[in-house]
Amino acid sequence: MAEEIEQKSLTYADAGVDIEQANRTKQRIKYLAHRTFNKCVLSEIGGFGGLFQVDKKKFSDPVLVSSVDGVGTKLKLAFELGIHHTVGGDLVNHCVNDIAVQGATPLFFMDYLAVGKLELEIAEKVISGLAEACKHNGCALIGGETAEMPGFYPEGEYDLAGFIVGAVDREKIITGKNVEVGDVLVGLPSTGLHTNGYSLARKLLFSVAGYTPDTYVNELKGKVGSELMKQHKSYWPIMRRVVDAEAVNAMAHITGGGITENLPRVLPKGAGALIELGSWPVLPIFEHMQKIGNIEQAEMMRTFNMGIGMILVVPAKKFKKVQSILERAGEKSYVIGRIVKGERKVQYT
Repeated sequence: MAEEIEQKSLTYADAGVDIEQANRTKQRIKYLAHRTFNKCVLSEIGGFGGLFQVDKKKFSDPVLVSSVDGVGTKLKLAFELGIHHTVGGDLVNHCVNDIAVQGATPLFFMDYLAVGKLELEIAEKVISGLAEACKHNGCALIGGETAEMPGFYPEGEYDLAGFIVGAVDREKIITGKNVEVGDVLVGLPSTGLHTNGYSLARKLLFSVAGYTPDTYVNELKGKVGSELMKQHKSYWPIMRRVVDAEAVNAMAHITGGGITENLPRVLPKGAGALIELGSWPVLPIFEHMQKIGNIEQAEMMRTFNMGIGMILVVPAKKFKKVQSILERAGEKSYVIGRIVKGERKVQYT
């Protein structure tokens, strides 16, 4: 009789998924998330869904506003540099800005972290960045998903996305419908590329110019990697003040597509925008990339934020009020143009 071969009993770990490691990571994430909780959070981390009660004292007729986004190829720099704590802030701040332009107060945030192999230290840094940014913006990190998928992502790499929900009273929703010819366009400065245009930036700086992340560039007064990893700025602390003062007709978050594609999203029919080039200081990183690639101005303006991360559309009669709010908050701002007759397009002069 042939000898029987005993077959090993396989486990999930044999397939590359370590459940014990995942559980340890979840316990640490739970601690980080709890630091962002407030009285409106009704659930614990680890449930099937997050529970959040809208504060009835704060909102009389609340409308929920949501947005979802990712960090994009900026993550490639994070992998190469081993910098993982700032990308969480990039993600939260981007999402906060997206709903704030409609006047919404951020309420809660949920993340999706997908990895090839779960590494506790890296996951903790990413989630820590998320939690810190949530705390800064006054919203709660109430849950998310950490997915370990061996063979799907290369070892040492991951993807990161997030979902935010905010609220605004129905009568206070900012839609841009009140934008009028003559309104002033006030630009708030960006910290850098934020989270957009990295595919082109990486091609220009690493493929065309031949830099590495550690290359020091005189025009940038720093290393390329440090410049590219500057965190996406949250404008909510400033926007909250101008929203409460009812001093804006619209706001535009300048993300992928630059001013060219984003400002028209808040313009009503019959309104266009005239932007005065040279009315704000373009950051050196953009000027340097334009020179490296001999890129036309129109292409730069529809790819990068060019140093302006948020645009406020302000009624002329309220301009001084907004200017005073920004000055008291220590926020730099630039008058970069005005609303003109047109069809939801941006003209440059």
